[in-house]
Amino acid sequence: MQTSLVYLLVVCVLAVGASSLGRPEEPCVAPLQWEGRTVQYDHSTGRNTRAAVAYDALNQRIRVLEQKTGHTPCKKFFEYIYLFKSGVFFQIEQVTKACAKLNLTEAWDPYDIPMNSTYEDQYFIGGPGDMIEVQEWSDRKHARKDETWVGVYTLKDCYPVHETYTKNSSVTTTTRFFDLELGISDPEVFTPPSTCMSALPERTTSDC
Repeated sequence: MQTSLVYLLVVCVLAVGASSLGRPEEPCVAPLQWEGRTVQYDHSTGRNTRAAVAYDALNQRIRVLEQKTGHTPCKKFFEYIYLFKSGVFFQIEQVTKACAKLNLTEAWDPYDIPMNSTYEDQYFIGGPGDMIEVQEWSDRKHARKDETWVGVYTLKDCYPVHETYTKNSSVTTTTRFFDLELGISDPEVFTPPSTCMSALPERTTSDC
């Protein structure tokens, strides 16, 4: 009987130790430069926007090239170049190259896991044999019930997989990341085209 109790105690201690070891003390560090594709879902409009993205955290700039999905008559697709250090962004219509230059009203917000984030979970994506392990983090705090940001990042290289961001009660976006590759193959994608020399100060709508 005593031997059984000792065995049970050892098993419990090992289980608690394994659980505490599995919980990271701090989040991983995400890559500073990458290229890939994203799908952003706007919860308020129900729209999905697919894009090719070049991300450069070193220079605080992002280039987003909207991608067509199927036949969408008269709908406009844009290229966006966000230059946070300069405080401006460019909206370029892909067909006509008409350019709008506007002020950035939001601060630089990198695709990473803030050091003060709350660890939520660690799990595998997909089914048996996929072996893609990720960690989930959020900005949830003990004094607040709900979170305004949830990020899922790969355990191995800390690439973004999924982020949900709630700006206010009416603006929530969910972004999925895939086909990511490390580095920037062509830094010139962050240079606005010549048509932006005479850019308009008003944003163009994408609807017909």
